[in-house]
Amino acid sequence: MNEKWQVVIITFVIIGVFCIANNILMKNNIENQYKNVSGDSIDENVEIIHVTASDFEDEVLNCEKIVLIDFYADWCGPCKVLAPTVEEFANENPDIKVVKINIDEEEKIAEDYNIMYIPTLVFIENGKEVERTVGVVEKSEIGKIVNKIKKN
Repeated sequence: MNEKWQVVIITFVIIGVFCIANNILMKNNIENQYKNVSGDSIDENVEIIHVTASDFEDEVLNCEKIVLIDFYADWCGPCKVLAPTVEEFANENPDIKVVKINIDEEEKIAEDYNIMYIPTLVFIENGKEVERTVGVVEKSEIGKIVNKIKKN
């Protein structure tokens, strides 16, 4: 094997090792974000519903509360980073209905809402979209949006 191919193979091996190490670190980081100070999972009391096309109308469009939809995918790193924030917000705001929609499983709903990037949070009031955010946001930003919706 000539020297050029050896360099290419070594480069791919190094890249592979870095990718594996990054995935392990990311997994550990995400798992740590789901734990609070006592080491318990913070999602024990969360009332987050995973919505599908069959229950979307009842759970979202016909809901009398403000609905926060978290559009996500299982493979999405930023979605995993945002998930604990959404869960914490749901726990602290029982007057807001928080639902999750997996864009890979519910492509039609994602298409209907023109979801181009994830994570995307869509705020629904009286069956209509009133606000949205794209990307990872802080809990305080979610709260500001909800307060703005409540004032209108």
